[in-house]
Amino acid sequence: MVHNPGFVKKQEKKNNPAGKNYVYKKGKKEISGITPEKRIVTRQTLYLIIMERNLKEALKHRRSYYNLGNESPLGDEEIADILKFALTYIPSAFNSQSARLVLLLGENHRKLWEIVKSTLKKIVPEASYEASEHKIDKSFLSGYGTVLFYEDQTVVEHLQKSFPLYGDKFPDWSQQASAMHQLAVWTMLEDAGFGASLQHYNPLIDDEVAATWQLPQSWHLIAQMPFGKPLQIPAPHENKPLEERLRVFQ
Repeated sequence: MVHNPGFVKKQEKKNNPAGKNYVYKKGKKEISGITPEKRIVTRQTLYLIIMERNLKEALKHRRSYYNLGNESPLGDEEIADILKFALTYIPSAFNSQSARLVLLLGENHRKLWEIVKSTLKKIVPEASYEASEHKIDKSFLSGYGTVLFYEDQTVVEHLQKSFPLYGDKFPDWSQQASAMHQLAVWTMLEDAGFGASLQHYNPLIDDEVAATWQLPQSWHLIAQMPFGKPLQIPAPHENKPLEERLRVFQ
């Protein structure tokens, strides 16, 4: 297993959400994306910022990052551990476990976004394609990897046949299970030091992606999550008033 040389594994029995724990080796480095102003911080300080959060803090700091670099704070096996953790502990209706995840790294990651570009080039007007290509190159292809979120329709159809009374509900519940996996993976990636976003180029790319990586036809593509080193702070977003969105009856 190859680890990023800027990190050392902790010996204490204290786990982060992925089941592993890493600290930065000491040494100064300019970090952007942590505070509104660029500043010099030690790598150990950065660990304290991004690795020791409770669930509320992790959810609060999860954002969409659209400017990514091809660097990773974790070894590839540790990234896979995040996906394994989500698949093991995220709930699903009737414990169906219909979620299927695909982790694309290295050349496979780049190949995915080349497929997206070539697909769009066939259907997007030439005057508009350049902007789309620039966005993909800067925000997605430039990252370290991509997670593909699938739902296995064989599982969904089996449940529909086994429990016909709820037959029309299982596709909805499948989507809900996928959404929970997306949020969990997104939050854990961010908490590990990555920036990520959620994309939906399906169904345009479905057939070519399935053929390229020889994925089962029963797997239905739901979303794509490119991730990498965050290079730019996301713009602030406004929340609508909570009193318009929450009702409490006591």
